[in-house]
Amino acid sequence: MIRAKKVNLTILGAMEVSENGDIANWKIPGKMVKGMGGAMDLVASADNIIVAMQHVNKAGESKLLPACTLPLTGVRCVKKIVTELAVLDVLPEGGFKLLERVPGVSVEEIKAATAGKLIIEGEIPEMVF
Repeated sequence: MIRAKKVNLTILGAMEVSENGDIANWKIPGKMVKGMGGAMDLVASADNIIVAMQHVNKAGESKLLPACTLPLTGVRCVKKIVTELAVLDVLPEGGFKLLERVPGVSVEEIKAATAGKLIIEGEIPEMVF
């Protein structure tokens, strides 16, 4: 189904996402990994890639970057990102557009946690559950 392009939406985790929609989710240099699984097939086949991830790594460094530093799984493929802080679109021209924020999280906190270009237009609403 995947290689036949019958899957048009996939949700993946990621270690890094760049502001142009590149995704790195399979390898950290120097660490033992079993391989990338089916993620590369999914990003090559699905039209809509949503990433669910932590906004920052264990060291508190942003995982939403100007450019990925880890080996890529896919190039210019991520459309939307959901983190513990916010929901963001990845714009075709580059940049993370802030759509919603988690209740209690300020726009300033999201700015501080985002290394890539963050686009903020108007008042950013809190998520409603």
